[in-house]
Amino acid sequence: MKIICFGDSLTRGVSFVDGRLKILKNNYPKILQELFLNNNNNDENDILVMNKGAFNDNSDILIKRLERDVIETKPDYVIIEIGGNDCDFAWSEVASKPDAVHHATVPLDRYINNLKSIVINIKEAGMTPILSTLPPLDPVRYYDRITENFSSKVSNWICKVGGIEHWHSRYNAAIKTIAHELDVMSIDVRSAISRAGDLEDLISLDGIHLTEKGYKVFATEVFQKLSSVLGSDTKLLAEK
Repeated sequence: MKIICFGDSLTRGVSFVDGRLKILKNNYPKILQELFLNNNNNDENDILVMNKGAFNDNSDILIKRLERDVIETKPDYVIIEIGGNDCDFAWSEVASKPDAVHHATVPLDRYINNLKSIVINIKEAGMTPILSTLPPLDPVRYYDRITENFSSKVSNWICKVGGIEHWHSRYNAAIKTIAHELDVMSIDVRSAISRAGDLEDLISLDGIHLTEKGYKVFATEVFQKLSSVLGSDTKLLAEK
């Protein structure tokens, strides 16, 4: 059985460490693979987890590489995690024109259409799509980072239009709606991470990428939900 984890830098395993972005060895697809191997009651040793996450991807880009990275690989399941870059803004433009109207990188209506198209194309190819919700943000550290990189004008602007949490939540809500409308499984990693402990330990210093602990929570939630779907009686032995 083959599982593809398809998404952006959160799927790739990026974290903000020592002032720079770094790809962690223990990303969520790798941890997910280990969970299946370490909880081998039946045929989990035959499960291959593939990481098809890419830094800075949004749903526009995901559609362009869907055929090459997913359809041609012919997986059984595809876990789709996308949206954090879609609801982001061109902060340099916001900083230079703080009184102007600015739009998200991928507007919400186009994001919804993109995500629906991805799900439908995967279904039509005979594979099972699964939607992951967006992991939570740490808005304080997120604002600190963009203010440091640009100016306080950026933080002031985003607060005036509802705050980054507002935009992030709208895109996350769209994921749940699409899952219901298209009758596909969704995995709520957002809630799992939010209740797992102190977000400072789970989200890295840039306020959006996860730490290794955060990716472990992500992978564990996916593992538990997938195990039930696969009809496995796997018992979770991973250290909590």
